[in-house]
Amino acid sequence: MGISDRNYDSRLSFGTRVNPLVILIAISMIFFVVLAFFKALIYLKFPEGGDVMGYFNEHILNYTALAPNAGTAIVKPWTFLTYAFAQVNVWELIANMLWLWCFGFIFIDITGNKKLVPLFLYAAFFSGMAYVLVSKAMHPETHTLPYYYGCGACILAIAVAATTISPNYKLFPMLNGGISLWIITLIYGVIDIATTPAGAPALYFSQITAALTGFLFIFLLRKGYDGSEWMNRLYDWFFNLFNPEKTLSPKKIKDTYFYKTTGEPFTKTAKFTQQRLDIILDKMNQKGGYEKLTQEEKEFLQRASREDLKGS
Repeated sequence: MGISDRNYDSRLSFGTRVNPLVILIAISMIFFVVLAFFKALIYLKFPEGGDVMGYFNEHILNYTALAPNAGTAIVKPWTFLTYAFAQVNVWELIANMLWLWCFGFIFIDITGNKKLVPLFLYAAFFSGMAYVLVSKAMHPETHTLPYYYGCGACILAIAVAATTISPNYKLFPMLNGGISLWIITLIYGVIDIATTPAGAPALYFSQITAALTGFLFIFLLRKGYDGSEWMNRLYDWFFNLFNPEKTLSPKKIKDTYFYKTTGEPFTKTAKFTQQRLDIILDKMNQKGGYEKLTQEEKEFLQRASREDLKGS
């Protein structure tokens, strides 16, 4: 894959390139609104002093967030992806969406719009797996651990992937030449570590796994393996099922734009004229006979003799 380390300049613009990023942010916002709605209903239902958050976590959040218990997580396999969209704190939502927009836009600017969503999903799945496995290994009493939710790990994967491709991508170029992407990624990494609870090693392992996912995604891409290709094909196939203008098995181009025929292909033949015949006969006399003529001239003489052009 011809992706090299180039010095990109940021280009803020709206269009089809950022649609995948807008979709990810929109889904996260929808999850937040839905969860906030149910939380508000629970607040109205419970009297003051009731365990609102406990009830919310047990009966609502557990259907979208990832449980630390492997047995519970396996029963709800969709949570290995949906937890990345689940947000319950408005300030965390705002911060995550800003960081996602920052790194997501840069990643799209460098690689195009077909790799962001696959990388986001890869990071969500593998970091979620790491969280569950490490929780089981280091904390046998997993019921005491919190549910895992939020897109922080996915943002880190996107940041590492973009930095792996182009660490010198410049942001704010008007400020003394700009700020290199690797500096922004380093700042985000420090903030991410600082805000991770010290007593939750599973969260650290999930973040490390996400960073490795972003690096390996680009490493394999440079080796010629595009991990996003099968997802994009699946996406196109699924939505083409509902598109009447698309066919499930399109004809080959040669079958669509060309007709089949058993006839001979077009061949150029010389026009019968007396002048043309005289030129060929003179050539025979000058060059020493019939064998000196070209194949086309020989065929002309044969046709002329059959139609008796010479005597016309």
